[in-house]
Amino acid sequence: MKTRAVRPPAVAGMFYPSDPEELQVAVATCLAHARGTERVRGPVKALIAPHAGYVYSGPIAGSAYACLSPFRDRIRRVVLLGPSHRVGFRGIALSSAAAFRTPLGEAPLDDEINEALASLDAVVVYDRAHQDEHGLEVHLPFLQMTLASFTLAPIVVGDASPREISGALERVWGGPETLVVVSSDLSHYLPYDEAVRIDQVTTEAIERLDVEGVGPEQACGRLPVQGLLQEAQRHHLTATAVDVRNSGDTAGDKRQVVGYGAYVFTS
Repeated sequence: MKTRAVRPPAVAGMFYPSDPEELQVAVATCLAHARGTERVRGPVKALIAPHAGYVYSGPIAGSAYACLSPFRDRIRRVVLLGPSHRVGFRGIALSSAAAFRTPLGEAPLDDEINEALASLDAVVVYDRAHQDEHGLEVHLPFLQMTLASFTLAPIVVGDASPREISGALERVWGGPETLVVVSSDLSHYLPYDEAVRIDQVTTEAIERLDVEGVGPEQACGRLPVQGLLQEAQRHHLTATAVDVRNSGDTAGDKRQVVGYGAYVFTS
């Protein structure tokens, strides 16, 4: 029998520290300075969180992941979706790997979820889409430090419709043991004030669960965001923005900024 590969980290040392101790400190610092967690009421079912380098978006991601603290032992499966940044393809890409590795250890993949999704027309197993993709990888250290133990279903979204993404999520929605995480930044390379305005429009749309209110220029992970919003409507979730900032607030200048939002979906 062929041994299944472990996907190694592709952006350790670039997007986040490659040294395990430095990485633990970086994530712990982001979690310790979380904003807005007091706004969250009820069990957490899903998150939207950003995927830039930690110096830029880590504090905002920390605000999302800090909300998982009360559910550290309850959540045992994570469905993690994000857009493809490096490879163009049609559909929704699963990985054939046995685990994804970070400097903090390995996250085993959830074979049951892969099997549940395999029969959908839009779903393919496409390791090339995962090989160098940072949009999912940067979330793993946060998950590894906020959850006790979990299996992972990493999904890279290519050219797929919100309905196809929603259908995939519905099949693996599960119960309180399953967390859905959508990886997305917000507006890109706008002047600070314009970015703040547009990101506020996006935030209001997400909190209304307004699928059509999130346009192509508002979020790089628009398609998985829209798929999650459709499922959030179906399951009567409440979306709460806990932290919305941009690179001009964290580690960049304000001439051209990238927006980041932390959104928590509760039942």
